[in-house]
Amino acid sequence: MLNRMDQNKFLSTGRRVVTREAQALHLLSSALDDSFGQAVEMMLGATGRVIVSGMGKSGHIARKIAATFASTGTPAHFVHPAEASHGDLGMMAQGDVALVLSNSGETAELADLVAYTRRFGISLIGIASRRESTLLTQCDVCLVLPPADEACEQGIVPTTSTSMSLALGDAMAIAMMEHREFTPEHFRQFHPGGKLGARLSKAADLMHTDLPLVSPDTDMGEALLVMSQKGFGVLGVQDETGLIGVVTDGDLRRNMDGLLERTAREVMTAEPTTIGPDALAESAVAVMNERRITSLFVVDPESSRNAVGILHVHDCLRAGIG
Repeated sequence: MLNRMDQNKFLSTGRRVVTREAQALHLLSSALDDSFGQAVEMMLGATGRVIVSGMGKSGHIARKIAATFASTGTPAHFVHPAEASHGDLGMMAQGDVALVLSNSGETAELADLVAYTRRFGISLIGIASRRESTLLTQCDVCLVLPPADEACEQGIVPTTSTSMSLALGDAMAIAMMEHREFTPEHFRQFHPGGKLGARLSKAADLMHTDLPLVSPDTDMGEALLVMSQKGFGVLGVQDETGLIGVVTDGDLRRNMDGLLERTAREVMTAEPTTIGPDALAESAVAVMNERRITSLFVVDPESSRNAVGILHVHDCLRAGIG
């Protein structure tokens, strides 16, 4: 069991590391110049893919950058420099742009990949900490990391440098994403699974289309049958103008006296809360929570507000929304 002195030492180290890396990111922000814009423009203009590469810790950062690019609308993949020398150079072609990371700029395993880009006219962007390094002297666009100490006191573990490289990759990804006007719908297409995909689902993706609908003049005896058969606990009342009302359990309780002698129009709550098919399902859940309802009709604003679906809170919960 560690004593309190050890715990305090760990806390002090943690704060020092985070502070040092935060300071490095601030330096990076100040150091960005026209070469950043040139790199983004070069990748946006690629007719092929962005090939991201790096060795060791830089390779791990390169993989993440490639994944971020790909998921935000920039076709990209990672090529391992050692594997590139044994056949994977065939994954690169004219029209591609290569983005290569190396803190020192002298990583030997990158030599064949860099030479391949020069031989076949593939645009090359380099990220390194030394402008005079072998990598950056070969590049079409150079992104130089500002001088900053690594987080460890010995200065030997890639920490601050990898954080700056990762932040630089994120900055390029967001710059291209915003230029392309990348929307949540585009993002959902690349992230259909998991919690994120669920949160970006639209009402149209989860709604039911076998609707509990009756006309305004339907007697409540028949209306109750429809309401029971559909099993949503709510009934829509629709005429030629679209959805004009809903009948809920609360409406039934308020009209118990002579209920079967009434029509749907007489019992319904007029001007019901609805949502459009393109609205995020997460927004629909927020509406249901606010209104304290369990079902929400989906109406198409392009078709005279006709109901086109119904969304139940249980559908959203099963999809991981809520």
